[in-house]
Amino acid sequence: MNSPADHAQRTSVAIVGGGPVGLLLAMFLDRHGVNSTVFNTESSARMHPKGSTHNSRTMEHYRRLGFAKRIRNLGLPMDHPTDVAYFTRFNEWELARLPMPSETEKRLSVAASSPLDQVPEPIHRANQMYVEQVLLEEAAKRPRITLKFGMKVIGVQEECDGVRLDAIDVSTEAQSTWKASYLAGCDGGRSFVRGVLGVSYEGFENLRQAFFGGRMVSTYLRAPTLYRDHLHGKRAWQYWIVNPTLRTALVPLNGDDEFLLWSRDETPGSNIDEAAIVAILRQCTGADLPVQVLAHAKWTAGVALVAEKFAQGRILLAGDAVHLFTPTGGFGMNTGVDDAANLAWKLAAAVQEWGGKNLLASYELERKPIAQRNTAAARELARNVGLVPIPPELDKDSPEGAHARVETGAFLSTFGEEYASLGVQLGARYDSSPIIVQDGQAPDDDLANYVPTSVPGGRAPHFWLDKGREEGSSLYDHLGVGFTLLCLNNVGFDVDALKRAAKARGIPLKVLHIDNSQALEMYGVGKALIRPDQHICWRGDTVPEDVGALLDTVTGAR
Repeated sequence: MNSPADHAQRTSVAIVGGGPVGLLLAMFLDRHGVNSTVFNTESSARMHPKGSTHNSRTMEHYRRLGFAKRIRNLGLPMDHPTDVAYFTRFNEWELARLPMPSETEKRLSVAASSPLDQVPEPIHRANQMYVEQVLLEEAAKRPRITLKFGMKVIGVQEECDGVRLDAIDVSTEAQSTWKASYLAGCDGGRSFVRGVLGVSYEGFENLRQAFFGGRMVSTYLRAPTLYRDHLHGKRAWQYWIVNPTLRTALVPLNGDDEFLLWSRDETPGSNIDEAAIVAILRQCTGADLPVQVLAHAKWTAGVALVAEKFAQGRILLAGDAVHLFTPTGGFGMNTGVDDAANLAWKLAAAVQEWGGKNLLASYELERKPIAQRNTAAARELARNVGLVPIPPELDKDSPEGAHARVETGAFLSTFGEEYASLGVQLGARYDSSPIIVQDGQAPDDDLANYVPTSVPGGRAPHFWLDKGREEGSSLYDHLGVGFTLLCLNNVGFDVDALKRAAKARGIPLKVLHIDNSQALEMYGVGKALIRPDQHICWRGDTVPEDVGALLDTVTGAR
């Protein structure tokens, strides 16, 4: 008698969860020549606001996949500043403003950047709900991606030669069975896949403080007169209301009439007092303006959770399935995107059989410390929000009130790093990884600042190849899909041995010769081996004699 597995449909990698992490993992796999199938319970991308930050590293990943420019056209109008502004109320006093550039200003900055500038793709503000629509459209174009939206996964089981997946069509209730070589759970904080594995979160589930701690509500709303009548000349990307009786935050979504409002959750269970939330916005504005509520979502501020394991056998986890963040800093989705970039090439190496037996194990070893680092950083930023001094006279029209506003404004003006954190964005390092050839002392971990270095373990330092700043001008535009040996000097005619060894093992390798004295000085060595995820795994002036040993190390065969 035939078993269900005999009639199973086949895919190289099954991806459970069609959010940004799952879709990007599928697109990275497609770039590596590996087919995948994405299962998502909902039939389309959700149109509910989430995070609005796509950091510089994430934008570099979008660039590598070919649609960074399309993402940059989403969100706020090109001339809209991305300032963060703090008010007692919109009709009262502005306490502080953290000035940040519009998209137009960022593009001009890139065009005028120095040859060794490290930010070819500046941070971009566009809500995730808009970006997910683009990611879904881009994934649908890829020939090796099968999208199964509207399919709920109801069973996952590892077998001796792969993973069995059972799914049900949510509209027809038709069931199907799939067989994959590997499975990736990218299915969010309530991950079904993580539950199947019996993997728990570790860390902090809450933060007790006056605001941005504990239960919160995100409300998606439309307020057609808010900009016109109450925020004229006060444009910002994020508004915070700070006064003795009210704390909330408001994020413009389209620069016109749609907003995301954060407020404390004062209702038990799943109930939401919609009238009370509308009243909050009217209190912020000091006017009875028209408000249409479109959707709500509950969440917990102060959470900083990391899964105890990122993988078990042929089943691996990424994104919110292994780390949950407080939104301060905008680190959550971006950390998940970097998970996908790290995991994709290792899955490709396993499927294509050029990866060593220990390569997939390096995924958890590399990414779990980054998740712990980033969740802790976001929690600390959330704690700072709760420490804002709010004297009782803050919103009084009096000398005492004016003095209080100066002091509170000075405190708020120190919050700029929450919205930059370049060290978090670009500074992830895998120094203790077994697939990195240790060489030299890496810079100290600094969440605020990024120091370019060729010390193996970190992102390959960026430089421009010519005076242009368009597609094709960046070093990253010329790196291979697999490994890239960047040659900045002509010392030793030893490159062919590495090429032959890589070819014999089926390892994709591109040799890139660039004559650039400034880049050579920055790297400090003539050659650097760059992994598919753009992290350096070896450096030196000449390729080592035992090229086989080098390749065995960086592909997890040792």
